[in-house]
Formats: sequence, structure tokens, C-alpha cells
Amino acid sequence: MQSTEQEKAHLLVVDDDDRIRDLLRTYLSRHGYRISVASDAKRVRRLLKTLEFDLVVLDVMMPGEDGISLTRFLRQSSAIPIFLLTARGAPEERIEGLRAGADDYLSKPFEPEELLLRIGAILRRKGTTIGSGATLQFGPWRFTPSTGELVGTKGRVSLTDNEARLLAALCKRPGEAFSREALSRDTAAIERSVDVQIARLRRKIEDNSRFPQYLQTVRGAGYRLLAHHVSETSSA
Repeated sequence: MQSTEQEKAHLLVVDDDDRIRDLLRTYLSRHGYRISVASDAKRVRRLLKTLEFDLVVLDVMMPGEDGISLTRFLRQSSAIPIFLLTARGAPEERIEGLRAGADDYLSKPFEPEELLLRIGAILRRKGTTIGSGATLQFGPWRFTPSTGELVGTKGRVSLTDNEARLLAALCKRPGEAFSREALSRDTAAIERSVDVQIARLRRKIEDNSRFPQYLQTVRGAGYRLLAHHVSETSSA
């Protein structure tokens, strides 16, 4: 019997190979997923305007816009899990995909059962509220809510207590928008100061704070943090 999450999850399978698309549609549907398919990035962009998906299975080597480029595009506005399929197993290609924002990858040829198990693991993580012992990754950043430690490619970045509390509040449910009122309750801040703290955080974590990639404003709803990987820190 499939879990409730699997029965309801809507996956988008993107591959220019008709045979692989049909195989994955049949196999994943048989295991309780709702499946939509696309053969190229242009079709993906059109589908995303009208449909919502819980995860994207994306081929790297596609004609026109490739999977790495499409992953970067998706990460600009979405925290949707992305699973890459690659015909090349070179470590540098896998690393490039993960840096672009992918959650996981498999090299072709692959066992459908392994893909199924990995998709299930990603969706379970997605549906879990982030605990205080977790470390959250967004782009080049890793943040641990329990310690308030933010680390990037150049080392640790200093955060004020208010900034750390605000980032920890947003980390509870990555990708979900929090109102200013909710964030002020969680951080014991004055509501109007939330905007100030958000602006300061953006200057520290965004390449361009005017066009934020990770700490985004959701019109009419508040703010959200787009993150693509969660890991639990082990206790000593």
C-alpha cells in the first residue's frame, strides 16, 4: 500500500527520450504518483504557469536549454524538489547539478526502483517541519537554526541575534510564506522591524539584494526562504 503522500504527489517527468518518459510515467503511476510529462524546457515553463508539482524528475542532456540551466531557472522562484537524470557520471557534472540547486541525481542507466525510493525519501523530507537539530542549505549557504551559525563558501558569516532568530523562523517550513505578524511573534520582534531585518539578511546572503534569490517577498503573504536540502546534525 502506498503512503498518502505518494498517492497525492504530482510529479513532472522531463526527458526528450520518448521511451524513458513512457517508462517512468507507467512505473511511477503504478506506484501511486500522478504524472505529467514534458520533452523540453519550453514545455516545462508552460506547464508551470498552470499546474503545481511536488517534484521534478529532469534529464540533464536535452536539446535546447539543458537540465542544469533549467534547474537554475526553477531555483530563482521555487523550492520544488528537483531530481536530475544524467547520461554522464562524471563527478564534475553531478557537482554542477547540485550547485545549481538539484536535490539528488542518478546516472543513466538506472534501476527504476532506486529512483522510486529516492523520490520517496525527498518527498518525506519535503513534508517534514524542520527541527532545531537540522542544517538547511540554500545555494552556497548552510544554516543551523539551533546554533544560529551561517556558513558560506568563504567561511562563517556573523549574524545578529535578531537576524539568526528570523532566519531560524523562516527555516521551520522552507518555501512557505510567513507573514510579518507571524515572524514578529516567532522572533519577539516589533512587526515593523521585520522588514529591516530581512533587508539586512539579504545584504549578507544574496548576490543582489534588490533581486533576492533565496529570501523572497511573496506579495500579500510575507516572506519565504527557498532552500533545497535539509540534513539532520548528529549528536555527539
